[in-house]
Amino acid sequence: MPDAPSLQRPEYGPGRVGRMTPNLRPYAEMKDSGIEWLGPVPAQWELRRTKTLLAQRSEKGAPDAPLLAATQTKGVVRKEEYENRTVLALKDLHLLKRVHTGDFVISLRSFQGGIEYAREDGIISPAYTILYPFEESYHAFLAILFKTKPYVDNLSLYVTGIRQGQNIDYEKLARSWLPLPSESERHAIARFLAHADRRIRRYIHTKEKLIAVLEEQKQVIIHGAVTGQVNARTRKAYPAYKPSGLSWVKEIPKHWEVLPLKRAFSQIDYGISETATDEGAIPLLTMGHIRDGEVSIPDYGGVREVDASLLLEDKDLLFNRTNSAELVAKVGLFRSIQRPVTFASYLVRMRACEGNIPEFLSFLLNDIGFIAGARREAIPSLHQVNLNPTRYGRLRIPLPPRREQIALVEYIQEISALVGTAVKTNERRIACMKEYWSRLVNDIVTGKLDVREASSMLPEADDMGEEADDGLPGTVASSFVEPESALVQSEA
Repeated sequence: MPDAPSLQRPEYGPGRVGRMTPNLRPYAEMKDSGIEWLGPVPAQWELRRTKTLLAQRSEKGAPDAPLLAATQTKGVVRKEEYENRTVLALKDLHLLKRVHTGDFVISLRSFQGGIEYAREDGIISPAYTILYPFEESYHAFLAILFKTKPYVDNLSLYVTGIRQGQNIDYEKLARSWLPLPSESERHAIARFLAHADRRIRRYIHTKEKLIAVLEEQKQVIIHGAVTGQVNARTRKAYPAYKPSGLSWVKEIPKHWEVLPLKRAFSQIDYGISETATDEGAIPLLTMGHIRDGEVSIPDYGGVREVDASLLLEDKDLLFNRTNSAELVAKVGLFRSIQRPVTFASYLVRMRACEGNIPEFLSFLLNDIGFIAGARREAIPSLHQVNLNPTRYGRLRIPLPPRREQIALVEYIQEISALVGTAVKTNERRIACMKEYWSRLVNDIVTGKLDVREASSMLPEADDMGEEADDGLPGTVASSFVEPESALVQSEA
């Protein structure tokens, strides 16, 4: 598998990307499509109005059918897969529109992410337009075309309404033109892209696994450092150890202390209960601003006034005392900016004693072992878990002398920088491959590259042990759509 190409527009062919795009060349003869978003197309391709390829489906009266959700990354799937992100439609189910597997659905967000392919039978919002192809052989090609960037950009021409009420006017869209290769070419395109999709997915999955391993190794190294398993100066074990008396670390260096967390800090304070507004000039930090041990500052909004005692100082620590089990006990290190900043009541500020290094305490309190123990102390309520400062302050921690804290911080930062560089390198490779993939799909389904020869050369089973096929319609084109953000639509 070749490494990811650069973000520059790829030059396809065996010498450029090896086995990924073998024998891809432009068509020998092209013609002007007369369609701005499409440009020139192969001379033998047809140009057809959308309404000659697709018909509307308006069936209703199936209240017992599964409820569906239109998503931009998965197509149209069962609503239960997104039950935490959509509003269940539990009344007037007989008014919902029937959807059959293989139908296309124009949802309220299709102008942003394309027309969705239905993977399930069921019912969906009557506000949506349901389409089905006149011929089954259109399925795979249209499913891919409807998710490409050129086509999605073109959909903006057919949008009506404003803000959340925007939708696509199908009466106008139905008269728009679409490219249509011959049935054999459609088959070749779907087969080639399904094959390439599997290979690219494997490449990206491998890089994502590597990133996960790197992050895991970093956490293991940090755990060893903050629990005294390695001397930052010698990079070896300490000469003598003693039992820690802690559940999450067996022993610590003999000269380290074990003491209640609260003794490492001079102040532990609740934040304010006010809510940020657009007019507020003092940024208000919330649990969402704590991530990976750091604190981010919101760009706008805040509170108008706050007592000076509740303004943050450089290197204050904030811990999240409430919310979900995945977020509670997370700690962030605040770094001051040029203006005052305060924090919300479900965060707790901790100011380190003069003899302790805030950066070390941040690494320690974000340690996988300590957080696991802290979360066991959290009290679950009806909708969330809570770890109050008193209970948190009683938790015991291992603490080295100040000079060792400084050395351990430098050691951890060095390791973190090395891991961070490796992670960023692999993230760039993933981004490049996604960009390459998007351009490859666009060029193939709009007729800029001929895949007929390449498709004919594909093995019946590829080297991933998967059987080659014609591609599941909709899978290829939606592989790398950006993550959804309020893009699941299924209003009733």
